[in-house]
Amino acid sequence: MRGRDFLELQDYTKNELWQILKVAKKLKREVAKKKAMESLGGHAFYLGFNELQLGRGETIGDTARVMSRYVDGIMARVYKHSTLEELAKYADVPVINGLSDLSHPVQILADLMTIWEKKKRLEGLKLAFIGDGNNVCNSLLVGCSTFGMNMSVACPEGFEPYQTYVQIAKANAEKSGSNIEILRDPYEAVKNADVVYTDVFVSMGQDAEKQRRLSAFFPKYQVNQELFSAASRDAIFMHDLPCHREEEVQSAVIDSERSAAWDQAENRLHSTRGLLYLLL
Repeated sequence: MRGRDFLELQDYTKNELWQILKVAKKLKREVAKKKAMESLGGHAFYLGFNELQLGRGETIGDTARVMSRYVDGIMARVYKHSTLEELAKYADVPVINGLSDLSHPVQILADLMTIWEKKKRLEGLKLAFIGDGNNVCNSLLVGCSTFGMNMSVACPEGFEPYQTYVQIAKANAEKSGSNIEILRDPYEAVKNADVVYTDVFVSMGQDAEKQRRLSAFFPKYQVNQELFSAASRDAIFMHDLPCHREEEVQSAVIDSERSAAWDQAENRLHSTRGLLYLLL
């Protein structure tokens, strides 16, 4: 994997993704809890939008060329996925998708690692995603279907996951034997679920849509105690954080003993470290 970009989960095979998770788990046991690059003997620095002039005074391609002369890898959090693709096109070092409007693959590495730790397997499990079919949902569809996990998405009409990712997931599911479904009823989605997952109803950059979104999602799609209790008896709760308590999730759920949200947050460090170890 050395030198490859990490823009989408679907760019990697099941065996390659398993390798990332296994390396991450090994490093979690053996390496002290520090920042991912520092614990590997490297150094990380942050450049914000104002420092980079990304896509403003300088073209994205020029930024990629310049940065490639200074660093061994680039992790970028962007609004438009096309920005990542252009960075990767012109960079001579690996480009990692830290988040885009379409997908969030590094988050899903942490999610899969957490589920694997909690449930001791991935294949055959069921994950219910309740809420907005956003970038996290898009990548979860790909990740779950790759590993043979069933996934049910419950969302209001007009807030479905991006169709391209649904198609990729269904194609994966045909090979892995899993089931992918998009539903309206959250209770139907969580039935027999081993994992109940939600995300914020209003993401960054969606403030203008806040009232419309809250009206569409709340209270039907809130993961409250009643909905969570409709899942499997040993189901775990997951959230990629930060959360808006009492909107998409009740405090009683995220603070419960069955919440894996804090392990999930820690595993973002470990899974990213495993990824960096293999790519750089």
